[in-house]
Amino acid sequence: MTAKVDSREVGLVAGLNVLNFFLGTRDLHYGLWQDDLEVCIQNLPEAQRRYSDFLISHIPDGVSRILDVGCGAGGLASELRQRGYIVEGVSPSPLLSEAARQQAGADFKIHQGRFEDVSFDDNDKFDLVMFSESFQYITLDSVLDNAKRRLNPGGYILICDFFKTGAPGRSVIGGGHPIRKFMVALERSGLEVLADEDITRETAPNLDIVDQMGRELFYPTFKLIGYTFDSNHPWLSKLFRWKYKKKLRKINRKYLSGERHGDNFARHKVYRLLLLRVAGK
Repeated sequence: MTAKVDSREVGLVAGLNVLNFFLGTRDLHYGLWQDDLEVCIQNLPEAQRRYSDFLISHIPDGVSRILDVGCGAGGLASELRQRGYIVEGVSPSPLLSEAARQQAGADFKIHQGRFEDVSFDDNDKFDLVMFSESFQYITLDSVLDNAKRRLNPGGYILICDFFKTGAPGRSVIGGGHPIRKFMVALERSGLEVLADEDITRETAPNLDIVDQMGRELFYPTFKLIGYTFDSNHPWLSKLFRWKYKKKLRKINRKYLSGERHGDNFARHKVYRLLLLRVAGK
């Protein structure tokens, strides 16, 4: 039986293609919006470049081999390889793995599957295990121990991702482990915190870009498509809206309600960079 294609994977690749066509960027991660950079869609590639530079600047001296867990479309891995690092990736998505090899190189080694499930060889050891916006998708109870098993002596774990704050009210922005649960897991892990930086303020504006695209691009487009479909195929339109009413409500709430913006993100999420090492090393 043929496995079903994950619609989220298709959406990510489609979004990547759109961003590449209009903006020339092949990154899927957030941008870092510093004070001198105007928040607008045209500046997204520069904000993403600053994010990559910020992340790479925290890689300690002496690191050579890096495991990029959740390597996405390969943009960060490509940049790291250009800077002389030896990089391997982990990806659960065949579609994104193909995009990553196109960008980082056909010889870019990818361990296909979820980080929890990949069977590494005994000699698959790294100086640094990196999670760039992938940590939130991995089971919290085991991710730090699994990462430690992949480290050479004296190796590091670098996490750059957002967590749930637990603030009251509704968040239309999904994802992220609860920060309190993460801090408990971190305390139990035996890892020393070498760096801990809060970049929520610099990453929250990405959601203002999403909000702008929803209001100025997606909503008018969907409205036009809906109007055409309603006019030309009224019975099919009614059937479609009935059959997919739950999904349509979810899309409307997430992308068209006007709640998916930077202030909402900063209330319900905290974006942190953490550099960790086994204590005593």
